[in-house]
Amino acid sequence: MNAMAALRQYQTVNTQAQAVDASPHRLIQMLMEGGLTRMAQARGALERGQVALKGELIGKAVGIVGGLRDGLNLEAGGELAMNLDRLYAYMSVRLLEANVKNDPAMLDEVAGLLRNIKSGWDAIAP
Repeated sequence: MNAMAALRQYQTVNTQAQAVDASPHRLIQMLMEGGLTRMAQARGALERGQVALKGELIGKAVGIVGGLRDGLNLEAGGELAMNLDRLYAYMSVRLLEANVKNDPAMLDEVAGLLRNIKSGWDAIAP
């Protein structure tokens, strides 16, 4: 096992251990952090011409945004939850467009949106 594979394995185990003990609030933060990381990694892969890796990472980011969207309680969350639902849907479409068009500006746009949501979420930390 090379050093990078070992590091990835450690990170996976560490993330899983954190998730087991995390509060629901922290789990959402972890999803947002993971989404931002995947978008940054996808941008790097795009810049290096690693098209397959870029697509894989954007796919993971889309999955994370979908997970955030699925976690919304539209009945209890009212207008805020509905607005987030629409924003997450928009973000997913933009990520898919970024993948097809190889457009780093679209990745940056979605990352900025997610950072804004995350900063609000972080501000209400229990």
